[in-house]
Amino acid sequence: MSTVFNFTFVPWFRSVAPYIHKFRNQTFVVAVCGEAIAAGKLPHLAQDLAMIQSMGVKVVLVHGFRPQVNEQLRAKGHQARYSHGMRITDEVALDCAQEAAGQLRYEIEAAFSQGLPNTPMAGSTIRVISGNFITARPVGIVDGVDFQHSGLVRKVDVAGITRTLDMGAMVLLSPFGFSPTGEAFNLTMEEVATSVSIALQADKLIFVTEVPGIRLKPGEPASEDNPIDTELPLAAAEELLSKAPPSQRPTDTAFYLQHCVKACKAGVERSHIIPFAVDGALLLEIYVHDGIGTMVVDEKLEELREATADDVGGILQLIEPFEKDGTLVKRSRTEIERDADHYTIVEHDGVIFACAALYPYPEAKTAEMAALTVSPQSQGQGDGEKILKRIEQRARAAGLQSIFVLTTRTMHWFIKRGFVQVDPDWLPDARKRKYNWDRKSQVLVKKLQS
Repeated sequence: MSTVFNFTFVPWFRSVAPYIHKFRNQTFVVAVCGEAIAAGKLPHLAQDLAMIQSMGVKVVLVHGFRPQVNEQLRAKGHQARYSHGMRITDEVALDCAQEAAGQLRYEIEAAFSQGLPNTPMAGSTIRVISGNFITARPVGIVDGVDFQHSGLVRKVDVAGITRTLDMGAMVLLSPFGFSPTGEAFNLTMEEVATSVSIALQADKLIFVTEVPGIRLKPGEPASEDNPIDTELPLAAAEELLSKAPPSQRPTDTAFYLQHCVKACKAGVERSHIIPFAVDGALLLEIYVHDGIGTMVVDEKLEELREATADDVGGILQLIEPFEKDGTLVKRSRTEIERDADHYTIVEHDGVIFACAALYPYPEAKTAEMAALTVSPQSQGQGDGEKILKRIEQRARAAGLQSIFVLTTRTMHWFIKRGFVQVDPDWLPDARKRKYNWDRKSQVLVKKLQS
């Protein structure tokens, strides 16, 4: 049993390591809706956030409290009132919000103070610091509705939050702000988190919510044909918002998405919507390639580019399993270092997920595409096609008329993409001399359109 565990744990841990390195010293603003705490998810969320912080991430935690405030209102026989998707905060609702915030802060601080042996919190020392970091202003009267003690963020104390994070503490923010005269205003968790992430120019804004993310077909039921859209470019998110009806409830498509878009447009590189119902959702979204919810990005994170000497280690790690099973011919580190500029790669968050090399034979007006490899983690997502198109562009730019490949197992993939099989005698003389007749590789050629 332990041997099986070792064989699964080691590759998994190695696959996670690049993300650990990348996110060290980055700032994440994590917004947890009050429904998650009401559902009993706080202990596991605290454990996961503690682990994330222990790996060098600076964390600002913003909590919501919609259900907790409503519970306080019901206990006092008072009706919760909303308009324009915001709470109308009268004197009673303000008292309830202050009571709920105080109770939640106590619970959150207690959750981060656990240190029981044989738990993820064992040996951890998480300092949670909260304070008057948010200056607020009143919403005022909108379309004839007086929002009373409901407010909007006027200013974020960036210097104060930054100093606290640099001390190694986690910053905890309630959806409250104060005016320069000391008046308290009830804010929304979503607006506080978005404003803070923009002010800090955080690396990530993460909403831990009651919804699983944005589906490929918003508004339609979940199905195999309508999964969660794991990566949503900013332009597509904006288009989706333009078609969505005005948002009033957290389950509306636009409710969290509008804040993700706002943050991304203001310089926050990535914003996420993930479900609190899935245990470990934070870890899955941050440290697994495809994540579990929806990530809104200002541009595609996958970068298609030519390789440099710094990429040699990543290329070797990618192609090694395929060399071992005989899919690829083995190449030494020296050979790849020498030929690094021949390679084109697809990189995602510092990890190489696809590569291929181009070896020209100018005298025959052709070139070999070699070592085309796509990580099992990203197969089926089009990385192979991206690499092929870039290789074709490079070959055309060099004045070549065709490219060819030698393969023993992936012949049909190439045929579907315009390659035709030829006899090995077709190969340029220089390549024919290196052809391994024992391996019996198929030779496939694609003519390039000028």
